[in-house]
Amino acid sequence: MPVYRCNKCGHVSESGVAGTQVACAVCQAPCSVFDTVFYVQKLIERYAAAMREIRALQADERQAADGDPNAGQPAQQEEPDGDTDTENFATAAQHAPIERWLKAKQIEARFDHSNVDTSGYFDEAAQKLGKNHALFGELIQRVTWSYRKSHTGLNIDLTGVAQKDVLALTTLCRQFYSHTLFARYQYQKQEKVIRLSLQPAPKVRQFFEGAWLEWFALLELVDHLKARKLGFSCARGVEVLFPNEDMHELDVVVLPSGQNPICIECKTGEFRREIDKYQRLRKRLGVERSRFIICATDITEEQAVSLTAMYDLTFVNPASLARHLNSLV
Repeated sequence: MPVYRCNKCGHVSESGVAGTQVACAVCQAPCSVFDTVFYVQKLIERYAAAMREIRALQADERQAADGDPNAGQPAQQEEPDGDTDTENFATAAQHAPIERWLKAKQIEARFDHSNVDTSGYFDEAAQKLGKNHALFGELIQRVTWSYRKSHTGLNIDLTGVAQKDVLALTTLCRQFYSHTLFARYQYQKQEKVIRLSLQPAPKVRQFFEGAWLEWFALLELVDHLKARKLGFSCARGVEVLFPNEDMHELDVVVLPSGQNPICIECKTGEFRREIDKYQRLRKRLGVERSRFIICATDITEEQAVSLTAMYDLTFVNPASLARHLNSLV
């Protein structure tokens, strides 16, 4: 059965559905629920890392006892095995620089810290979808349409699809099923049909209906800043309240150290009627046009260039987002 561990009080308990959030049974703090196998794998990874460190220290002690001239010198670090632990972004302290920047402009910020909790599967799944959106975009649309029509499942016909794309799609669906993003997965090889049952959990539905793009944009920007060894504060789904009580929501905000924020609005559907709203919002925030980005899935790179020339905003699609970020920092 899925489990959770409270980061606040340390309480460990079972819960219903992996990939969701529940209140701790002891202190009521929000906790992420993990698939038991995934949780145990991470514990084993941490245990193995701790044991490697202990063995290295013991070896140093033995060398010192034997009079080794290299004793006490730092041991050469091993390459990490598999995934390394991700920073805990879901804290008030991590969000504080963004809050201070907005407060200096007399803008009140309201955060849901769990929106950047990377301990679940949403971030990993979003990167897979965003980095190969040309192939996976139709799958996302089909899943979203099925949710909106209150269907419980859907079939994906792969007849005529290239063999390498069939492999990519079946691998993705199987991984999403193992991570509980689908309630059921079956590939009928003879008929070349993927049969999926949808996961009814609200957070999973929200993920497919657009949150995946927010996660993708956030992680593209975070990875970009990490590669340049820049400190930053990041947030997703920030409610901002202006002095005149106008309220807006910012999909993704990242504040690199010593710089102005980079804001990314993520659009998986119609956005054209909101262009003027975002132009006004950018000016009220005082963010340069190159740092206020509309990332839309249904525009080509050529359209993005044209729209950027027409308006005081920057337009990209998932494929061109990283290129634009390279031009900023």
